[in-house]
Amino acid sequence: MKQLLRLSFIVLFNISLSHTTNSQTKVDTTKIYNLLEVNIIRDKIRNEIIPVQVLSGKELKSLNAYSVADAIRYFSGIQIKDYGGIGGLKTVNVRSMGSHHVGVFYDGIQIGNAQNGIVDLGRFSLDNMESISIYNGQKSALFQPAKNYASASALFLRTKTPVFKNSKTNHLNVGFKTGSFDLYNPSVLWEHKFNDKISSSFNTEFMYTSGKYKFTYAKKDGYKTTETRKNGDVKMLRIEGSLFGKIKNGHWKTKLYLYDSERGYPGASVREEPGKFKHQDRQWDNNFVVQGSFKKKLTTNYSLLLNAKYAYDYMHYLSDPRLDVSTMYVNNHYKQQEAYFSAAQLYSINYLWSVSLASDIQFNILDADLTNFVYPERYTILNALASSFCFNKLKVQGSLLHTRVINSTKVEGGKAKNMSEFTPTLVLSYQPFSEDKFHIRAFYKRVFRMPTFNDLYYTFIGNKNLNPEFTSQYNIGATYHKQFESGLVKNIKIKVDAYYNEVEDKIIAIPTSNQFRWTMINLGIVEIRGIDASVSTKFKIRDFYINTLLNYTYQKAQDFTDRNSEWYGGQIPYIPWHSGSLITNITHKGWGFNYSFIYTGERYEAVANIKENYAQPWYTHDLSLSKEIKFNKYFLRITGEVNNVLNQQYEVVQCYPMPGTNVKFKLNLIL
Repeated sequence: MKQLLRLSFIVLFNISLSHTTNSQTKVDTTKIYNLLEVNIIRDKIRNEIIPVQVLSGKELKSLNAYSVADAIRYFSGIQIKDYGGIGGLKTVNVRSMGSHHVGVFYDGIQIGNAQNGIVDLGRFSLDNMESISIYNGQKSALFQPAKNYASASALFLRTKTPVFKNSKTNHLNVGFKTGSFDLYNPSVLWEHKFNDKISSSFNTEFMYTSGKYKFTYAKKDGYKTTETRKNGDVKMLRIEGSLFGKIKNGHWKTKLYLYDSERGYPGASVREEPGKFKHQDRQWDNNFVVQGSFKKKLTTNYSLLLNAKYAYDYMHYLSDPRLDVSTMYVNNHYKQQEAYFSAAQLYSINYLWSVSLASDIQFNILDADLTNFVYPERYTILNALASSFCFNKLKVQGSLLHTRVINSTKVEGGKAKNMSEFTPTLVLSYQPFSEDKFHIRAFYKRVFRMPTFNDLYYTFIGNKNLNPEFTSQYNIGATYHKQFESGLVKNIKIKVDAYYNEVEDKIIAIPTSNQFRWTMINLGIVEIRGIDASVSTKFKIRDFYINTLLNYTYQKAQDFTDRNSEWYGGQIPYIPWHSGSLITNITHKGWGFNYSFIYTGERYEAVANIKENYAQPWYTHDLSLSKEIKFNKYFLRITGEVNNVLNQQYEVVQCYPMPGTNVKFKLNLIL
C-alpha cells in the first residue's frame, strides 16, 4: 500500500511538472528532484471476521492502568479475578468459560504454565506495551501457529517495535512512577538502530510497593470498622532485550525475558474478627524466557513462519501457621521447563483461496518437593489445517485442529491417560451492501483442554483420571464502521455479538486456606448466553480531539449439572448479569485528559444463589491529566492520576477488599 501511494504521488508530481512546463516555467527533465517524504494518515478500518477488542497506542497509554490486568477491565465480556491490591493474584475469564480457556500470547508466542494453567496478568507492565487485543474464538489470521487455534479465546500482548524517523539511530525513554501504597517504579527503554536492517530494544524496570491501604466494611453485627490491607508488598525486577531484523520479503525477531520478584499474598479479611489473621504467605518467582520468530515469503504463493521458545520458571511458596493460624504449613519449591517449536506454512492458491498447515510440538516438565510427587512430563503435538475463501462479499474460514497429548511420570502407574482429539472451527463473514461499512459475522468453535499438572497430580487433591474440558462456542454478530470527511464526528464504529457457550466437565479452581492451594470442583455442564456490545467514536472540535469507547455485556451463565440439586440452573459464581465500561479521552495542544468508568452488576459468590452469597454491584471512576512539554528535540511527559475517585469500598472476590481512592504520578523523559 505504501509503495502504491508513493507511485501515485510520483505520477501526480510528473503531471504537475508537465503542467508547469507548459504554462509557467521551464523544468529541466534531465535533473533528479528530491521530494520530501509525505505521510498520509488515515484511521485503519479493521474488518475482523472474528470478534476482537483492541487497546493500542495513545488510547492504551492514557488509561489509568498499571498492569495488563488493569487495562483489560475495559473490554466487554471480561471478568477479572483480583485478590486485592498490586500484590494480589489477577486472572482473566472471557465469556464465563474460565481462565484456563484463555490463551495468553506474548509477542505471538503463548505464555505457558503447565503446573496450574494460570497466568498472573498483574506481572505484565504496560511500560513497554504497544497493544492489547482479545479475540473470541481465535485470531482471524490464517497464517499462525497451531497453538493459536487451541484456546476458546486469546489475549495478545504486543510490545513496542522500534520505529526510527529521519537519521535518528537512538531512542531513550526514562520514566518514574510514584504514588499511593509507597509505590516506586523507575524504568528505562532504549531503542537502537544498527543499520537499515537490524535494530534492538532494551527495557528494564524496578518496582517496589508496600501494598498497604485502608478499607472500610460492615462487621457481622452491623458496625463499620476500618482496617489496613497488609502483606501485599511486591519487589520486582523485569529485564527485556529484543533484536529485530529485516530480510528480503520477510523479517525475524528474538527476545530475552527475565523476571524476578518477591511478594506477599494478602489473605481473606474475616469480618467476624477483623485483624485476627496476619496473612504472612510469601512467594518468590524467577522466570527466564528466550524466544524467536522468523517469517518469510519464499515464493509468490508460499510463505513460512517459524517460532521457537525455551522457558524456565522457578517458584518458592511459603505459608507458616506460626505466623498465621488460619493456614497450614507449606514450604514448596517448583521448577518448570518448557520447550516449544512451531512451523506454519501458507499457500495462496489464488487471490480468493488460501490454505495453511501449522505443526507445533511442546514439551513440559515439572519438578517439585511435594510428598509423593510423581514428577510429570508431557508432550503436546498440535497440527492445524486451515483454509479461507473469498466469494465476492462472503468470506469463509475453516480449520481442523488435532491435539495429541502424551503423559508420563517417573513413578510407575502415576501418569494420566493420553489424549487424542480433533476440534473444528468454522467462521463466516458477509457484506450485504456494496459499501464496505456493514458486516455480518458468525462462528462455531469446539475446544479441548487437557487438565493441568495440579489438576492431575497435586498431592491430596489431584486426580489422574480427571476428564478434560470441552467447550462449544456459537457466535453471531455485526459491525458497522463509517468515517466522515467533514463535521464534528470523524468516525463511528458499532459492534454487537450474541453468543452461546457450553462447557462440559467444567473444572473450577477455588482458593482454600491460602491462595496457593486450590479445591477442584467439577460443575459438569455449564451453559452461557450473552451479548457483547461496543460503540467507539472520534470527534474533532476545533483543536480538541475526543475519543470515546463504550462497552456493555449481558451474561447468563448457568450450572445444569444435577437436576436434583436445589441450585440447578443457578448463575455460576462471580459472573454478573450486567457489566460495562466507558472511556473518554480528550487531547488539546499537548494536554491530555482521560475519564474511565467501570461497572460490575449484581452476582453471587457461590454456587448457591441465596441471600448470604449475594454480592452488590460496584463501580469506579478514574481520572488522569497529562501534559507533554517539548524543548529542543526532547519531550517531557507529566501525568497525574486519581483512581476510584468516590472512594467506593468494594470486593471483586469475596473477603478480598480493593483499594479506595489512590493517586499516582508519572514522569517520562523522551530523548
